[in-house]
Order: sequence, then C-alpha cells, then structure tokens
Amino acid sequence: MLYNGSKLTLAITDGVAELTFNNQDESVNKFDRATLAELRAAVDALKGAEGVRGLVAQSAKRDFIVGADITEFGALFAGTEAELIGWMEQANAIFNDLEDLPFPSVSTVTGNALGGGFEMALSTDYRLIADKATVGLPEIKLGICPGFGGTVRLPRLVGADNAIEVIAAGKTLKAEEALKMGAVDGVLPAEKLAGAARALLAQAAAGAFDWRARRAQKTSPLKLGMMEQMMCFTTAKGFIAGQAGKDYPAPLEVVKAIEKAAGKDRAGALKAEAQAFAKLAKTSVADSLIALFLNDQLIKKKSKAYAGQARAVKQAAVLGAGIMGGGIAYQSASKGTPILMKDIREEALALGLSEANKLLAKQVERGKVTSADMGATLGRIRPTLSYGDFGAVDVVVEAVVENEKVKKLVLAEVERAAPAGAIIASNTSSISITRLAEALARPENFCGMHFFNPVHMMPLVEVIRGAQSSPEAIATTVDYATKMGKTAIVVGDCPGFFVNRVLFPYFAGFQLLVREGVDFKRIDKLMEGFGWPMGPAYLLDVVGIDTAHHVGEVLADGFPDRMRFEGSSSLDALYEAKRFGQKNNLGYYSYTLDKKGKPAKAADDAVGALLAPVQAPSGREVSDQEIIDRVMIPMIIETARCLEEGIVETPAEADMGLIMGIGFPPFRGGALKYADAVGMAAVCAQAERFVHLGRLYEPTPRMREMAAGGLKYHG
Repeated sequence: MLYNGSKLTLAITDGVAELTFNNQDESVNKFDRATLAELRAAVDALKGAEGVRGLVAQSAKRDFIVGADITEFGALFAGTEAELIGWMEQANAIFNDLEDLPFPSVSTVTGNALGGGFEMALSTDYRLIADKATVGLPEIKLGICPGFGGTVRLPRLVGADNAIEVIAAGKTLKAEEALKMGAVDGVLPAEKLAGAARALLAQAAAGAFDWRARRAQKTSPLKLGMMEQMMCFTTAKGFIAGQAGKDYPAPLEVVKAIEKAAGKDRAGALKAEAQAFAKLAKTSVADSLIALFLNDQLIKKKSKAYAGQARAVKQAAVLGAGIMGGGIAYQSASKGTPILMKDIREEALALGLSEANKLLAKQVERGKVTSADMGATLGRIRPTLSYGDFGAVDVVVEAVVENEKVKKLVLAEVERAAPAGAIIASNTSSISITRLAEALARPENFCGMHFFNPVHMMPLVEVIRGAQSSPEAIATTVDYATKMGKTAIVVGDCPGFFVNRVLFPYFAGFQLLVREGVDFKRIDKLMEGFGWPMGPAYLLDVVGIDTAHHVGEVLADGFPDRMRFEGSSSLDALYEAKRFGQKNNLGYYSYTLDKKGKPAKAADDAVGALLAPVQAPSGREVSDQEIIDRVMIPMIIETARCLEEGIVETPAEADMGLIMGIGFPPFRGGALKYADAVGMAAVCAQAERFVHLGRLYEPTPRMREMAAGGLKYHG
C-alpha cells in the first residue's frame, strides 16, 4: 500500500496503481480540503514509485465522486479573488501532476461523476463509464463555473461548442450520450469496468493506443481557426445571454473563459478558468444559489428524519375530483402510490380523470414516459362515488371546496369510513387546521397538506401542524409528499399558514401603490425586472381574483392590525366586476389562448375605468426603487414574524418555501437571504420611511436588534 488515508488509498497490483476513493467519514466521495490533501500525498507517492505501468482511478462507493464539498465554500469564498485564484492554482497543480504521470491512466466511473468528480476523471487519459452512470459539470447551477480544469479539458476533448452546451447549461450526460460526444471512451456494465480498465492500460502500454497524443490534445490550445473561433463564440455568447438573462452571469462567463483560453496551453487556460471562477464566486448570485443548495440539503435531511417516524402509505385517497383533486391523483399515481379519487358527481370524476389523462398525454408526447407507463399510471387511479373502498386507505387528502362548513362535514364522513389509524390531511389554503379538527373524533390523525396549483408543476407542499396533530401524522404526511416528488415544509397553523401569510403583505404593498395612482402595469414591469416570474397584478390573475379576495379576507380577520385594507382596493373593484383573472380570462389583464393553448395576457382598456373610483389621481412622482421597497419590505417583515413565532422553523425553510411556492427570484435567495444582502440596518431604515402607511412596514423588535448588531439570518 503506497498510501492509506481516510478519504482514499493507493496500492500497486501487478504493476498497475489503483487510486481508490473511499471516504470513511461520509456516504459519498467528494472533494473537500482533506480529500485534496490526501490526493496530493497519493500523487506525490506515485511520482516516486517504480515499476508502475498504469493508473486506475476508481471508487469503492456507488458513486465515483459527487463534486466539491459545498459546505466549505463559505469560508473559501470569503477571501479575495487573488486568494481564491491562489487556492485554485494549488488544487490544479494536483490534477496537473496526475495528468503528467509517466504512464497511461484511466478512470472507471460508477454512479455519478459530477463537478470536481468529472474533472478528476478528465485529468486521466481515458474514462470508462458504467452503463447506468452519469457525468456532468453542474457548477453553473450554483452561480459559478468549473474550477478544476473542466472548462479547459472538456472543450479539447469534445469541441468548444459541445463543451459550452454541457457546461453553460449545467447538463448531466448519461453514459451513451457522453460516449457519443467523446467525453468518455467506453460504456460497460459496472462489474466489467475493472477488467476493461486493466486491459486498456495494457494495450496503451503496448502501443495500441496513443495515450501521449490524447494527453497532448488536452494540454494544448484548442484546434480552432480564427474564423471558426469567432463564429463559435460569438454565436454562443448571443444565444446564452438571451437564455440566461441578466440576472445569471455564470453561463456567459463560462463562454468567455473558454474563448479566452482557446489559444493558450494548459497553464494559460487554467489561469483563465481560475479568474472566471474567482470573479463569479464573489457575486451575490453565487452566494444566493449556494445558500439555496444548502437549504435544500437541510430540508432533505429533515424529510429523511420524518421518514423514519412515518407509517407506510400503500393506498391513498383524495376527496374532490376537480382540477386540484385530479392533479393530486395524477401526482400520487405517477410516483407509484395507488389512489382512490372520490367525488359525489360523475362529471367531477370525469374531469379529474381527464386532468390526469391530459398531463400524462403531454408526458408521452414529450417522450418522458411510454404509452405503457401512461396506462399503468392511470390504472393506479380508481374513481369512486362512495366510501365503500376506503377500508384500506393509509392517507386521505381532502380537496373539496374552500368552505369551512363543507370541509368539516366531509372530514367527519371520511373519518368514519377510513381505518382508525388512517391519516387525514386537508388541502385547505386558508382555513385553520385546528378549527377543522373540531369535526373529528381523532384530531391527532389530522393535519394540513397544502398543494400549490398547478400540482404537477409546483414543487412545494406545506404540511400544517394543527394544535392536536401527532408527530406520526406530520411524519407520514411529509413522507407521502416526498414520495410524490414534492418538497415538504412543516409549518404552524395560522391564517394563511406560511406562504400565503407572507405573500399577502406583498400584495398589500402593491394595493397601496395602486391606490396612490401608480400604474399597476408599471409595478408589474419593475417587479419582473427585479426577478419575479410575474408582477403582482399578473400573479393575482393567475391565483384568481376571487381566490385572492377570499384569502385576503381570512388574513384581514387574522391580522387586522396590518392586513386589513381600509376602503376599497383594486382587487375589490375587479372582484365586484366579476373579473376573476385567468379562470374567466378577465382580470387586471385580459387573456386569450396562444398557439400552445396557454393564456396570453394583454392590456385591457376597460380596467382603467374600473379602478378609477379606488385610485387617487396620479400625484407625487414615485421612484422605481420606492416601488420595489414598498412591495418587498412587507414580505420581509412578515417572513421575519413567521420565523420568530415558530410558524416556520428555520430561515432555510422560509426562503425555500417562498422560492418553491410563489416563485421568489432564486438568484436573490429568498426574502431572508435578500434581507441579508441588503443589510438589516438598511431594511429597517427603508421601512422607517414608510411606517406612516401602517404596521405593514413596522420591523419587529428582533429585526431592530439584528440591525444594531449587524446580524444575518444565514451565516
């Protein structure tokens, strides 16, 4: 054994060195500082070894290497750009030395080789990959670019255009796709990789394969003429700038780095990559996207813990077969859990099945599933008009009309029909779970399970803990949501729960601006420029003016000090005019179906007259920044209140809930991450400018303490 560490080992068998990654401290291999230090030691040992004819880099775990240790990025990125570049030069010296060993080398890739893991494989002369394995450079999704030579070696192997497509999109390649592109050299069943690697090395040593030419290809300038370079990079920059948009700089920076490095050797190309990496690492976008990744990891860890306390869900049921019920049935069935879909009307059941059928047909059309898969999924949805088949259900999701009296009647009925241990969850968006539980004999088996519309697209589910909800009920519901492919966040019971409670102060800030005479179309344009997928008026149309009006009343009753709107608002005016948004094609905008059958919005001159009675004549000039502050500050403050009251447990869950539930701009990281970026002192100072408008703009005492102490929500 040449080297024996806690992260990797190096042994020589019959003249072949075997570098085996096997992290003893975690379930996966990744490049943290400790692993890089051990790799440095192993490569140094190899450089001095005698009688070695080749090197195999392999993994003792299911995956090869899943990438860098992102938890170390915070401390690393806190340094200057020069310090970051210096660190990367040290790290890349390891991979360069491995690449320069005086004998051929091959990586055998099992499972995933992502980010630094794929870059490790690229530093060897050859790559053999298991038929079910994947490779990729997904760093772009964190707002950064590859830093261990990915932008240097991949373009020289597969061509600049192919490399740009992979790196700028953070694309993961399946085995055959990687082979076709030239990123790997062979695809085999996993159990045959070791033998094939040794055979390849023997042939390379015998001269059958020119491994030195392959190595020279990766360490020399790109073989592109001046005209080819200009066409490749100019076209790529134009396309990617349009695709990524102004808020995500990393994709375009990747193209520039590859272009800058095109005429350089390995040393010069790696320098260009390091400069791009350091520049991106210092952006607020990278800071936010890395925080989102870590937030997601926290939520997955919590979901895994809940799974250990959950009951098995072998049979589910949904009450109510409308668009929402049909969506829930589709989601459950498509992920493998059979579901009963009950309604009191045949036509409602037909609508629910039609919704599931339509969603599946689109999947077949796009090649995501086969016709056989579609048939199997539909077979897992069983429509029914009675409770006769409810004797074996494990979880029931109630999704009937948003009316407390009706819901209580239905919940009491299903509790009598279902087994005593069945978990019952309500898909209510606003009604208190604790109050709904009054209708039940076993309230400990009841909680909320709030899906967002459309169910198949929106990744978030709020699991609401009522006053009597048992830990087992919460755990089972979280586990069921996770198995449906959703991200579940457990929140407390209050008017609007978490997401709607935080969203409506944002809407309230919008309504106050409209009342003062600010054009709602201007506000929409500004907030879309801020990063929202749609502005507040457009979002209200999508939510439904009638739905928003109802939830607004619930929140006004629950929090009258800051959410009761005195007088009539633009929302009231549209509701009274029966302009309910996209559901009847009339709201703040009017809607017609485009060629793809999706609602396309257009300005509607009739809206101005409808809003005139509730809108003051345009008075003082309101700046763009004031508009942004006046809609964002109430959202930040209400999110802070929810955190302080324990409605949501952590800043990570709060921010992920807003991104996944209402489309908060990911590159800003969520309301609390955005507050961190602005600075709590600045947030409080901005709020003070508008506190005369009401408690909506009044920071909490804790926020003021944080401002005074320079504290942040995310460390």
